[in-house]
Formats: sequence, structure tokens, C-alpha cells
Amino acid sequence: MKFLRAQLDKRAHLFEKGGPLERLYPLWEAQDTFLYTPGDVTQAAPHVRDALDMKRLMMTVVIALAGCIYMALYNTGYQANLAIAAGAAPLDVWQTDAMRSMGLSFAPDDLWACLVHGSLFFVPVLVVTFLVGGLWEAVFAGVRGHEINEGFLVTGMLLPLTLPPTIPLWQGALG
Repeated sequence: MKFLRAQLDKRAHLFEKGGPLERLYPLWEAQDTFLYTPGDVTQAAPHVRDALDMKRLMMTVVIALAGCIYMALYNTGYQANLAIAAGAAPLDVWQTDAMRSMGLSFAPDDLWACLVHGSLFFVPVLVVTFLVGGLWEAVFAGVRGHEINEGFLVTGMLLPLTLPPTIPLWQGALG
């Protein structure tokens, strides 16, 4: 780890003010503080001085959301499979074709089928919100000269949880 820290420190001047890659500083800072705790701490009175920065706090929230996302995957598949078992026709979408091609049933009592069915609807929306949110966060951080705010990770996870599973991806991207 000391080798990596030394390599990052050796190249830091390229991204700092006046360096040839100054416009890429937000991306540099994001990966540097993701890998290592920043060396600067608040010295003023009302703030607690510890190693917990905003990136670590947001990562704690992301980890806490993992259980919620797991339940969303299961419940989305369970509700769809329950409706199909009650007589509703499966939707004519690529997710249904994927379920059939994997040889999975639409049985609501099959945990694996429910998870996969829910994942086929949820994961594309999650990926789109992460990509679009991360892209815009990087663009605005670069234009404004600020650090990349890691809040987009939490927003990128919460937004798909509030959207209907059959939402068109372009509408998820607008969010």
C-alpha cells in the first residue's frame, strides 16, 4: 500500500492548480480519497476531528442500502411471479424471454426465480441511474472546479427503489 500511496503522491502535482491535468482534478481527488483517508482535518471548534469523511459516511449508507436493494430484487420478482401464478400473462418484454432462456420458472415460492426476475427489471435501471448520475456529477464538478460529491451514489441507489419496475430506461436517466 505504501507503493501505491507513493505513486499517487508522485503524480498529484499534475492535477493540482497550474498542472497540465488541472481540469481532471475532481476525478483525481475522487479516486485518491476513495483509496485513502484525506490528510487534512478540520481545526475549528464545533467539528469533530476524526478519520470519518463524507466519502466514508456515504459508503456506510451504500452498505446499509444493500439489504434494501436485495429485498427490492426479491419482492419485485415475487410480486410478478405471484401475479403470473394467479393467471396474469407474463409481460412481453426481454426480461420474460431471459427468464425462460435460463430455464427458470415463474413460481412465487422459488427464491432464486424471484431474485433473478426482480434483478432483470431492477439492475438495468440501477446501472442507468449510476452512469447518468456519475457522468453529470463529474461534468459539473469539472466545470465548477469542485470535488466530486459522493452523494450521487446514494441518490443512484435510492432513485431506482422509488421507480416502477417497468419504467423505460430513458425516464430513469432523466431522474
